Amino acid sequence: MPQQDIVKIAIQMPGAYPQLIQLDQKKPLSAVIKEVCDGWNLPGPENYALQYADGVQTYITESVFYSRSNITGVRTSLLFFCLCVFLLCVSVFLLSVCFYVVCVSVFLLSVCFYVVCVSAFLLSVCFYVVCVSAFLLSVCFYVVCVSVFLLSVCFYVVCVSVFLLSVCFYVVCVSDLYKGIQSSDSGVRCDSLKQLASVSTDVTFAQEFISRDGHLLLVKIVEDSNESVVVLAVKFCSDKSWVLFVRVPLIMTHTLTGFMELMDHGIVSWENLSAEFIKKIASFVNAKAMDASIQQVSLAILESMVLSSSSLFQLVKQEVTMERLLSHLQVTNQQIQTKAMALLMALLQTAGDADRQELFVFLAKKNLRQYIYKNIIHSSASVGDEMAHYLYVLQSVTLNHLELRMRMPLDSYNQDQREILHNLRQAAFETESENSLSNERRRSLCAKEFKKLGFSNNSNPGQDLLRTPPGLLALDTMSYFASRYPDAYSRFVLENSSREDKHECPFARGSIQLTLILCEILRIGEPPSETGSNYHPIFFSQDRLLEELFCVCIQLVNKTWKEMRATQEDFDKVMQVVREQITRTLSSKPTSLELFKNKVNALNYSEILKLRQTERLHQEETLAPPVLELKERLKPELLELIRQQRLNRLCQGTLFRKISSRRRQDKLWYCRLSPNHKVLHFGDVEEETETPAIEGLQEKIPVADIKALLTGKDCPHMKENKGKQTKEVLDLAFSITYDVEEYSLNFIASSRIDFCLWTDGLSVLLGRDMSSECMRSELEILLSMEIKLRLLDLENVPIPDNAPPVPKPPSNYNFCYDFSQTEQ
Repeated sequence: MPQQDIVKIAIQMPGAYPQLIQLDQKKPLSAVIKEVCDGWNLPGPENYALQYADGVQTYITESVFYSRSNITGVRTSLLFFCLCVFLLCVSVFLLSVCFYVVCVSVFLLSVCFYVVCVSAFLLSVCFYVVCVSAFLLSVCFYVVCVSVFLLSVCFYVVCVSVFLLSVCFYVVCVSDLYKGIQSSDSGVRCDSLKQLASVSTDVTFAQEFISRDGHLLLVKIVEDSNESVVVLAVKFCSDKSWVLFVRVPLIMTHTLTGFMELMDHGIVSWENLSAEFIKKIASFVNAKAMDASIQQVSLAILESMVLSSSSLFQLVKQEVTMERLLSHLQVTNQQIQTKAMALLMALLQTAGDADRQELFVFLAKKNLRQYIYKNIIHSSASVGDEMAHYLYVLQSVTLNHLELRMRMPLDSYNQDQREILHNLRQAAFETESENSLSNERRRSLCAKEFKKLGFSNNSNPGQDLLRTPPGLLALDTMSYFASRYPDAYSRFVLENSSREDKHECPFARGSIQLTLILCEILRIGEPPSETGSNYHPIFFSQDRLLEELFCVCIQLVNKTWKEMRATQEDFDKVMQVVREQITRTLSSKPTSLELFKNKVNALNYSEILKLRQTERLHQEETLAPPVLELKERLKPELLELIRQQRLNRLCQGTLFRKISSRRRQDKLWYCRLSPNHKVLHFGDVEEETETPAIEGLQEKIPVADIKALLTGKDCPHMKENKGKQTKEVLDLAFSITYDVEEYSLNFIASSRIDFCLWTDGLSVLLGRDMSSECMRSELEILLSMEIKLRLLDLENVPIPDNAPPVPKPPSNYNFCYDFSQTEQ
């Protein structure tokens, strides 16, 4: 048999000495387990399995046991194991030699002393013996130092590199847990459920447990639970009888957690659950006095149900009391708030048009935004990443409710729409009774007033509203402004009516373009991203954000128009300035409409000109040939600075989320680079974890094993869900492949900045050039700052495009002073 087919691995079992066995890679896993069991005289090898002892302690199945990565790890472990044994043997041998030499040296010294005392004749011989003894002592000291060094190396190798595979009685473990869950002893039952919640993350265990209908046992525990007893356990904690009740919430928490982990594997469909079980879970959410951990897991279970099918959506919608769900947003427990928001967003996203409209009406009646604005945005604690995502989703789903009007053009035959147009005209101009006018006179008067309103087609103003977007949404915003702020509306129209024709600011044309700008800035019509978290706090302070923003910004259009002294030809330039004013102001995250109004009005046209002039001057001075040459000389040093920053960022680490098709929350993992830049450490963490230590991240990938860096649609996890991912998710996805590109570690960054930092850092580790837009932006900033510092002495001195020419040499050098004549 070829030698490369046999490897050695260390295996241990609780209560027994570890074994170092030879593993034949061609044998099936069952045969290997049988040989191991025979070595320990264990009956029933079919009831045993191999499990990792370090890292994520998952069971090893036939599909993964002989993978290249496992065998590579086994070979590496074998190498270190053999090195440990060899160093230990050498150290013991050297210590024994050292001891022998010390004994001989002591003996010779004693003989030396005796000889000196007895006879001076032997003095010369004694001196020789002393020299030999001293030499042997120095050799002994050297041997001791070498031995200590080898022992320390051995200890380090043992601590760092021992890789053990443990034999785990997992089928028996399933049976024990199955029995323990049904035990009448509440302590045994609680411990068994706690262990079940921990090991259910392993898919092998989950398959075996579900095959024995273990999940149905958990369902039965929930269905048979007495809600009053669970609540009583909370109320009686201060009483002497708390011992009898304190385990009740723990038992239910572990039961629900284990059930959630089992269902996450997708082995059993959510639709197979009984209506009684769903009602019981909903009752935990609806209960006013309930353990927080039970409600937290119950909310997560209901969310997964809603996202799994439309039939479960209807059932959950019927059972969950919406008033109680909103009350969870008012608690101080951030986890409860987050899970409640997650369930609410799942209901909104899964609902059909009719159900969604019904939910929106109910939430508006209950002032959902006020709850969020008061208890989440303005709470003492900062808004977490997950909550920020759900706030973004709520904002996106709510604003997308306007998409239908945005995509719908005006219908000239619709009486209601025509009436709104005429109401705009009548609200702006005080006209005599039109009934006494002839048709031709009335038509001429209407055309004249529609022209003053700023419609391009004054004879048929409805033609201006045929463009989609913004469609009828522009008509809605104009009508809202005219009815909500009639004085401001009349002042706008009349003020521009008194100007010359070419200096009039067209209200209708400006309103249509402004509505389109607001739709683009607020991303109306775009589906919410799975990773988006860019919400506007101002959205939760107003019931009708788009309309209120329009009312502020249409007056800004008139103000900017006057500041620019614009004419009709400058319309596009004015709207570009207005877009910049709105975008810059919203980027500062104003929390109220009044704050937005103050900031956007303060950013007037002169301020925009200053910003543009600064940017233009900066661009002009950085394009001079001497400056460009200086930039090229500075670039390598600054690129090295950026490389070091990227590596330091990787060493600091980042929290990533695992995004599945059904659930977004609860799945967090952390990844960071070792300080010596040789190993990537990663592992699952909890939500509250800040910066886990490297020792707590059990999984690792040597940088030397990384083969390639993939981004976007080339990533394996994007190919698996092809067609289901949005462009925003594709722009944040990246993967590293290792071990001859057979395995990959997949990432989805929380933001574009994290994506750039990690892809740049990984490129540096692979010896490649950085290519992200953040790197280019940072390099430009650093170059700009460095150039400005170096050109401080040349302020107000024009820099020539070319160096001045070198003058011709003079015809003679008679102007030179002859020092030799002075010396004479």
